[in-house]
Amino acid sequence: MPMIPGALRHGLSLLGITLACAAMSACALSPKPPQKPGHDRNALWHMVHEFCVPAARRQAYPPAPCIEVSPPGADAGGYAVLKDRAGRYQYLVLPLNRIAGIESPVLQRQGTPEYLADAWAARLYVEAALHKTLPREAMSLVVNAVHNRSQDQLHIHVDCIRPDVHDVLRRLLPSISDHWQPLGEPLPPHGGRYQARWMSGSTPSINVFKSLAASLPRGDRMALHSLAVVGARKASGEIGFILLSSRYEPAQLDRGNAEALQDRACTIAAPEMPPHP
Repeated sequence: MPMIPGALRHGLSLLGITLACAAMSACALSPKPPQKPGHDRNALWHMVHEFCVPAARRQAYPPAPCIEVSPPGADAGGYAVLKDRAGRYQYLVLPLNRIAGIESPVLQRQGTPEYLADAWAARLYVEAALHKTLPREAMSLVVNAVHNRSQDQLHIHVDCIRPDVHDVLRRLLPSISDHWQPLGEPLPPHGGRYQARWMSGSTPSINVFKSLAASLPRGDRMALHSLAVVGARKASGEIGFILLSSRYEPAQLDRGNAEALQDRACTIAAPEMPPHP
């Protein structure tokens, strides 16, 4: 694995840490959260393009510190897969294009690569780390809102869903339609309120970012919303996904952070495993 410059290493060490706001009202109105001293919000971008992409072009395998760069020629429309520093089984999928995050209009445009489909395929790395195949209902993808992320390069969290969240979603699934609507009850672990809709298909089949943006009321902004894509199967056997979105609200315990729905210990797959911080 290549040596990583100190400044970049320091920036990466802060991944997964939620930025705190000194004043809640200012935080709610500002387009981006305040930056911690010494924190590099472009650390992921630099890591991928200074190390992973050159390694892929040299045909190194794996293209460390990433585990995959696709296509191997590192075309602009491709993506990289990186093991997250948080948890044993969480992986990140990042576009090779410069895309800041969920608020980027390019994600809603026709012709933009289907990064969520790429991230869903990357769940195989979670399964490999667990040494077992998981049912689709155990897996989830998350994109955080601006205030709930530490990096300004789109990165999709690929990880297991919390067992208690899984149980609630399974019970509520019959009431979830193919239009965005409030979920029937709050979700663990903090009682977060979510909008939900159903999406059919074995892989993401619609532009989820465009669908969510079209559902927002006038004056709302994508930057304030998180997105979760959870594998699901109806009682009829139809497979698809439950799409969830929460809005950043400083007063809420989880502040609208959909990553709270994921379980870094992946206990839904192996309950005997000890909790992992």
